[in-house]
Amino acid sequence: MALERAWSVLVAALAVSLIGLLVLQLGIVTPPWAESQADVRVLDGDTGDELAAIDVEVADTQAERYTGLSDHESLEDGKGMLFVHSSEAERTYVMREMAFDIDIIFIGADGEITTIEHARAPEPDEDGNDLEYTGQAKWVLEVPRGYADETGIGVGDEVVIDYE
Repeated sequence: MALERAWSVLVAALAVSLIGLLVLQLGIVTPPWAESQADVRVLDGDTGDELAAIDVEVADTQAERYTGLSDHESLEDGKGMLFVHSSEAERTYVMREMAFDIDIIFIGADGEITTIEHARAPEPDEDGNDLEYTGQAKWVLEVPRGYADETGIGVGDEVVIDYE
């Protein structure tokens, strides 16, 4: 009898834990440790000089990464969105339902920029899913299109992230 009760408690605890993890992963509930804002600084890979300081929204759940900037009408210079992944891998981003052009900056686990893509918004007859941009990244930074060129940001530069 005691063994059956122990198993029931264990199974119930496991079920609650799995449901909690699923809810967090799907972004239904934001984890208490999640950050919604961060300051991103981009440093020249050769000199260490600061090239840009960007105030970003943080997308660190599956739901936030899926929506991305598609619910924004525009971005000002010095503003952006930082997509956070648990590990470095090849990442593909699409321009689903985007209203404006962006630069997509892929950042490796070591904080170094691996790829910069200049992405266009979909035309009226496109949904944006076919506009794919790929790079090796743990983090992906999206800023207004042309911002990387204007500030001199390039592949090999270092990114420092300070969560607020």
